[in-house]
Amino acid sequence: MPGTPAARRTVLKGAALAGAAGLSVAACSTESKVGHAKNPTPTAPVDLGDAEAVPVGGVKLYREQRLLVTRSADGEYNAFSAQCTHAGCVLDKIEKDEGNCPCHGSRFDVHTGKAVKGPATVPLPKVPVRTKDGKLIAGPEA
Repeated sequence: MPGTPAARRTVLKGAALAGAAGLSVAACSTESKVGHAKNPTPTAPVDLGDAEAVPVGGVKLYREQRLLVTRSADGEYNAFSAQCTHAGCVLDKIEKDEGNCPCHGSRFDVHTGKAVKGPATVPLPKVPVRTKDGKLIAGPEA
């Protein structure tokens, strides 16, 4: 039975790869707490808390709400969905003005929403954002 060890090794490699693939799917699963959302942008107003939490000239990622908000040097706020347009995973961090998708490595310009590294090619959807009584509110008006 000289072919048996090689055949067994092939089966074991296949099982290991299938297990690793399963982990990737779980990271982008619709069942995860901040995974895919049916609608990548809010369908109702979302209170993001203190407007001052977004620094002037900076950006803040709101993972649980699937949003990222920038604030220009003039104090103007802009918001985008933080759900990747490739496979729907939620961005996990901001580095050098780019939002990172942990599932497949797509990156987005946080100031424009434009995809700057694939596999995503579609920009992040823009989300209306405003301040009210010192709070930052994203999504449509009530």
